[in-house]
Amino acid sequence: MEFTAKEIAEILSGTVDGNPQATVTTFARIESGKPGAICFFANPKYEHYVYECQADIIIVNKTFIPQKSVKATLVRVDDAYSAVASLLDYVTAKKRSYKRYRGLRSRIRWSARLGKKVYVGDFAYIGKRARIGDCTKIYENVYVGDDVKIGKFCTIYPGARIYPGMIIGDNVIIHSNAVIGADGFGFAPLEDGTWKKIQHTGNVIIEDDVEIGANTTVDKSQMGSTIVKKGTKIDNLCQIAHNVEIGPNTVMAAMSGIAGSSKVGEHCIIGGQVGIAGHLTVADNTSFAAQTGLLSNVRKSGEAYMGTPAIPYMQYMRSYAEFKRSGKK
Repeated sequence: MEFTAKEIAEILSGTVDGNPQATVTTFARIESGKPGAICFFANPKYEHYVYECQADIIIVNKTFIPQKSVKATLVRVDDAYSAVASLLDYVTAKKRSYKRYRGLRSRIRWSARLGKKVYVGDFAYIGKRARIGDCTKIYENVYVGDDVKIGKFCTIYPGARIYPGMIIGDNVIIHSNAVIGADGFGFAPLEDGTWKKIQHTGNVIIEDDVEIGANTTVDKSQMGSTIVKKGTKIDNLCQIAHNVEIGPNTVMAAMSGIAGSSKVGEHCIIGGQVGIAGHLTVADNTSFAAQTGLLSNVRKSGEAYMGTPAIPYMQYMRSYAEFKRSGKK
């Protein structure tokens, strides 16, 4: 990539404060910005780096007022954090190319139907009656089972496993070694102390614009569907159990799990190592701090929770402050 400050400002609908012809060829964090790099400044605690940074261009908020002289050219935007994400998207899109490719060691069953410019890497397997949309990339060692439907502009990274009958929307990213559609953890206790497996006959539906992290598992339902709705982002090493529904634009950090038949609303934030028990309902716009354990329904929208069992965040902090004081007596 090579961009001038003027070009970047036009892409981001921003303004230039400094040399509009300043040119950059790479991205860098503001702590380690060097000549030829572009950085961004959004967190106030990093302000001192703005004055020390050697980068040629820094993206900042329009409201930023320097307290010292700044060497770099500033590109001012409404929101520096989202602007750099948009710029990265723009650069990635320019580099991205779509072309038809079939690895010589791949196996595509004759009844599968692949759209235009689909990439299939070596040792990938695409099962009977599978449907793959235009410009989707199926990388090496991916398994796509019978009757799977995958939409357009998806990326399935090496080693991912998509069980038969699963449905994947458009613009979905599934990272390496994720498993979509394994049986849920369902067993019935018998009188002799053994456990009888409950067969899972449903599927998983992943809607458009979802991202699934590496080594994450999304189990198929006993009946009906496990559903991950549009725009949701799931980190690495997460567990989504059978018959779970996750609302649109929810984010879920690493090592979190949602037990069977729970329903999580839209725009929720689930921190790392959060556990949500089964058969619960979580209201829209709920936030969970790391390592929270939820054991009961959340009915009120917009609340934040912490601790195990989970309690409202401010209540937890007051309780923790009292706990610390009692320990000093």
